[in-house]
Amino acid sequence: MKNNLIKTVIEDHIAVVTLDAPPVNAQSKDFMEELIGVFDELNHKKGVRCVVLTANGKVFSAGADIKNRAKQSEWEPGEVNRHLRRAREVGFVIMEMNIPVIAAVNGPALGAGMGLAICSDIIVASRNAVFGLPEIDIGLMGGVRHTMRVFPIGLTRRMVLTGYRVPAEELYRRGLIEACVEPEELMDTAMDMARNIASKSPTAIKLAKRALNTVETMGLKDGYRFEQNLTVEMTGTADSKEAMAAFLEKRPAVFSDD
Repeated sequence: MKNNLIKTVIEDHIAVVTLDAPPVNAQSKDFMEELIGVFDELNHKKGVRCVVLTANGKVFSAGADIKNRAKQSEWEPGEVNRHLRRAREVGFVIMEMNIPVIAAVNGPALGAGMGLAICSDIIVASRNAVFGLPEIDIGLMGGVRHTMRVFPIGLTRRMVLTGYRVPAEELYRRGLIEACVEPEELMDTAMDMARNIASKSPTAIKLAKRALNTVETMGLKDGYRFEQNLTVEMTGTADSKEAMAAFLEKRPAVFSDD
């Protein structure tokens, strides 16, 4: 990992990935490519069971690098399509992780910055965080479909059409994020959740994540059948046998990353 614009620390099965592109963690070409590379590597790194995504500074991510986008007329042929491809993959590389991702949103998450959060599995935020889609005010479009996965249609339309920035407290009240805490409590809250996940069977975590990603767009019967097949797959593993034995013997389970 380069650890230039994206800092990564791995300890006790948890990878803490920190956006570190001051002053506002704007998503330049280099930023996006490094972030994609980090998540691709973590996706297959032995021993990592959960990722916490957060940021340095007062802003989680202000989204697109507007200074660079303003020069789009000067881009070489093909660069627009390459940029759009990178922008798509920044979100999908998080969604398609084999392991859970917790977004610990420490400040404003705007546009593509909000995209990083809503592509994660779990969102926790500090009270000074806001979530917004400012594209309508800066000559851009985007973020609608990802936002509709997580937020109600009415709220999504308000955000897209007015640029409304939703306070984290409102999202928590609506049940759309899992915690809204004081800034100094944010990482402790995220890490408590991450440690809980990391204590589970690595095999079970990956199969559960596969189920969550797959059944979201399936019908009820097909989705449940898919989950049942994963249950059959799980019961044939050493982790399943260990979990059942530990339950019957009333002891903590011990899982391996092998």
